[in-house]
Amino acid sequence: MSDMFENAMNLNHRLDTLRAEHRELDDAISRLCLAPDEDELVVRRLKKRKLIVRDRISIIERMLGPETHA
Repeated sequence: MSDMFENAMNLNHRLDTLRAEHRELDDAISRLCLAPDEDELVVRRLKKRKLIVRDRISIIERMLGPETHA
């Protein structure tokens, strides 16, 4: 039972980290899009990373169950 609790705690920590990264990527993309000389390649890479992070968040949320969706 302790291993399950520890695994859930690790997943919750990873979920928090991924959510923070997702917010940071969103902010960075927004700032770059406002710049007159935006680097389109950088924006595309950030958007791709953001999608990857979102997918990982979804996977962890499904593993933890419906009570983690917030």
